Amino acid sequence: MLIDSHCHLNYKGLVEDQQNVLERARGAGVDLMLNIATRESEWDDVLGTALREPDVWATVGIHPHEADEHPHVDTAKLIERAAHPRVIGIGETGLDYYYDHSDRDRQQSSFRAHIAAARETGLPLIVHTREAEDDTLAILREEMGKGAYGGVIHCFTASGAFADAALELGLYISISGIVTFKNARDLQETAARLPLDRLLVETDSPFLAPVPHRGKSCEPAYVADTARFLAHLRNESIEELAKATSANFHTLFSKIGRSPAS
Repeated sequence: MLIDSHCHLNYKGLVEDQQNVLERARGAGVDLMLNIATRESEWDDVLGTALREPDVWATVGIHPHEADEHPHVDTAKLIERAAHPRVIGIGETGLDYYYDHSDRDRQQSSFRAHIAAARETGLPLIVHTREAEDDTLAILREEMGKGAYGGVIHCFTASGAFADAALELGLYISISGIVTFKNARDLQETAARLPLDRLLVETDSPFLAPVPHRGKSCEPAYVADTARFLAHLRNESIEELAKATSANFHTLFSKIGRSPAS
């Protein structure tokens, strides 16, 4: 069985047909889905899906694109909302200098608030980074010096050197459908050598549909296509990769095993 470690079930493209999306995922062998929050206005809906569906879990967080609009979402607010038994992660958060939809200082401040919430709650941090490797790594290292926390670099597209640094910090790395793209040679080289015990798979749906679904709205069922490609790339069986990535997910997002709702 597979786990989609990062999807947006309440985004346009999935929410209109959410029940069928979930059924297709289950039919494709997806055992669990983590529904990721990106702005405060969607927290209740993201959690609501997790409350209705026993194989869906939720996070609480503010995407770096939304940092300018959420100066009031501080560490205390994240901690308060993360107390719910169906919320198992903090994020997504991080830095995005590609689009710069929010001021970079505001992005960094929000990122640090999320890290503090992850440290305080013991929940893993879901990190988004794009064109911001140096600052992302600097903040992760500096904050790790204040006290350990767990986390994952989601939808990994950064350099091999960044992957090595993230692994040294104890973080996990999640691979999306981008790895199946023909022009993703550098990513493929990195993904092929990542340690199996620190690897996750995801869709980031409704974005980034893998081959052979490119051009379509992505959905959690397609994590099976990414996993098959990744297993072949790494010379592993799909069964071996599915078992390992699922075990890694439960190790990182260990609140699932402690939740009375599980």
